Amino acid sequence: MPNADLLRHNETQFRKTIVELAPGVWTAVGYAASTQHVVEGNTTLTVIDTSESTGAAKSVLAEIRKRTDKPVGRIIYTHSHRDHISGASVFAEERDIPVIANAKFKSDLVGQDEQLIAPHKALNRRTAAQFGIGLPSEERVSLGCGPGDRPMEGLGAGFLPPTLMVENDREIDLDGVAARLIMAPGETEDHMAVWLEETAILFPGDNWYHAFPNLYAIRGTPYRDFAAWADSLQLLEGLGANVLAPGHTMPVFGKDKVREVLGSTHKAIRHVMRHTADGMDAGLSMDDIAAGLIFPEEIADKPWLGEFYGKAAWSSRAFATGTLGWYDGNPTHLGTLSSAQRAAHMAKLAGGADALMAAAQSTEDPQWRLELCDHLIALGMAAEPLKAETMEQLAETEINATARNTYLWHARRLRNGEAAK
Repeated sequence: MPNADLLRHNETQFRKTIVELAPGVWTAVGYAASTQHVVEGNTTLTVIDTSESTGAAKSVLAEIRKRTDKPVGRIIYTHSHRDHISGASVFAEERDIPVIANAKFKSDLVGQDEQLIAPHKALNRRTAAQFGIGLPSEERVSLGCGPGDRPMEGLGAGFLPPTLMVENDREIDLDGVAARLIMAPGETEDHMAVWLEETAILFPGDNWYHAFPNLYAIRGTPYRDFAAWADSLQLLEGLGANVLAPGHTMPVFGKDKVREVLGSTHKAIRHVMRHTADGMDAGLSMDDIAAGLIFPEEIADKPWLGEFYGKAAWSSRAFATGTLGWYDGNPTHLGTLSSAQRAAHMAKLAGGADALMAAAQSTEDPQWRLELCDHLIALGMAAEPLKAETMEQLAETEINATARNTYLWHARRLRNGEAAK
């Protein structure tokens, strides 16, 4: 049985619904991995973010058509991640309309140059694992940022390139609705928030959602600037929004609640930074720094900081690597042993490979069992079934959806006789 809190998060935050934020302003939740927002103008609509697929976009547009038949006059991308830009062609309905984005718009999933030397296959493999691609929806449960069960037709197929690139904060007329585009780097450098001052509605993109922020995505990402992210949240907090309509999860209503969720989240990011920097300055190992990360009492119990998507320990490691690189200051780690060499030493200490297998089978610590399984696999021992079983065990207690999906995805590969990595 999956973690009860993860199930509850999926049920409360990704329930398929069209939420009215104000007259003529709607948010679509649960139709895709991300949310889509529609602002009604005098004669046209503005769509903010367009989902990950043409199938999802069609479902959202059909619901909007029950409320208004006005055509979409413009599209705004809050940032360049594929789950926000891949349904645009559906909303455009074969018309040539403006597509507005930050001038720094650069997707890490769309339009990649395959000739560029980069670990493309590793990224694709880890992305599939993080999102549980190929797992049954009831097993996957959630993406952490969206529902596991969602349309996959036309995944990534409806992207339209931006036609208007915005370099600085600016006022913009959304066909009679005054808006402000605010440069707000965070999850990506090209993040752009949309602020409707008259109705005090804020669209922050993925700089906030109801989960601990994904400061490091285990699919693999370049360093996400923690300080810039926290600064942007503090900037957005100062706007005094009455409604916060994030790029994932349900909207938040009420000025005090919006201020609380934004404020506690930027405090949580800064706490990770400070804890990690202090630990590095003290010469602690990265394992000890990550294991010792505890939030202060005033933010520790906030439900929107639950680790359903991002994880504090992963974030701590990312901050350390992003600021000082892979070397942790321990000269032992300047040398290298191959996996097979390290496994041979471990087996010798244990009294042989069979003794190492017995230790892996008898330990009650699943994390230690996984590590011993890796040594055994490096020695050519048939530990794959035990590793798969252990990952399935961990998945059932894991609150983090991306960790759960990754455990289950790799367990399935091992049971199918595929490579352990």
